[in-house]
This record gives sequence, C-alpha cells and structure tokens, in this order.
Amino acid sequence: MFSLARHRRSTAGTAAAVLLALTATGCGVLIGPSNGEVSDDITVTSPMLREGEKIPDRYTCAGEGMSPPLRWSGLPAETESLALVVDTVYESGGAAVHWVVYGLDPDNPELPEGTVPIPAQQGMNSFDTASYQPLCPEKGNEHEFRFTVYALSERVELGEAAPLDVALGAIATRTLARGRLTSVP
Repeated sequence: MFSLARHRRSTAGTAAAVLLALTATGCGVLIGPSNGEVSDDITVTSPMLREGEKIPDRYTCAGEGMSPPLRWSGLPAETESLALVVDTVYESGGAAVHWVVYGLDPDNPELPEGTVPIPAQQGMNSFDTASYQPLCPEKGNEHEFRFTVYALSERVELGEAAPLDVALGAIATRTLARGRLTSVP
C-alpha cells in the first residue's frame, strides 16, 4: 500500500540534499556561477500571506489547495529568468518540495493566484507531480513553508516536468539572487 507520509520521507532525503545547493546557512550567502556570491536582495510579498504568520487554509490541503499570489522586486539588472521553489523544511531536518516553476518572465513582477504564466514551466515536486502540491500542516511537526524566488543568469531549458534534482540543480547553477517569504502552519 502506498503511504504518502512514507513517500514524503523517502523523497525528503533527495529534496533536502538538492535544497542544500539552494538554501543559505548562517550569513545567507550562496555560491553562485558568476561572481561567487548570491545575494538575498529580492523582496517577496503576497497580498494573502504575511512573513512568519499562518498560511491561510485556502492555500493548503484544508482549503482549495491553490497556489497563493506572489509579488517580487529588487531583481539584479542582469536577470534573464526567474524560478520559484515552494518547500517545507521540518524541524527534524527533512524537506519536501511542493512546487518548482522555472522560466518566469523577469519583466512580470508577480505570479497570480493558482496560475503558471506562459512561458513558465513546472518541474516535478517531491510528490511526483509537475504541479503545485498544497501544503498540509501537520500537528506536532514543527516546520515552515517557504516561497523562494530566484533571479537567474539564464533561462532553464528543461521542458515541462523535469526531474526534481535536475530542476533544482539547474536553478542553483544559474542563481544570481533570491528572496523568500516564509509562513508557518
């Protein structure tokens, strides 16, 4: 019998390892492809989410399960494309990727609710789908939901439904800057 909880744990190791390439520790600086550093200069906001506050049920499996609207600013001038990674990081150290979107147009400063604008494409997530997997808060398991926007030095040309590790690796090697909005259950 398939267990979603077991699947999350089994894919969490792979996702966590690849997320290390994208996740900053300590001072918030990543190694990037061009100048050796990646800044945290992008500001990510949402009319429906507030930093550090509870994510509304509408965007979880307890509600409609649609992706929330997001906005960003502060992109580097050399940005050629954007990517979005939505993940859950558990206090235990595990992680699950709920959504990977690449090929977002840097001239468009927002992502409307429940959409993937053309020409953007979705990569596979930790749940083996190329779509937004609604966040499911779990009682007793401390975690945070992160919506991270990446400014990229070039487009990610992987096509629709690229494997999770491939998509995250491609994003990591092209990252110029990033910004994050974090919610809690």
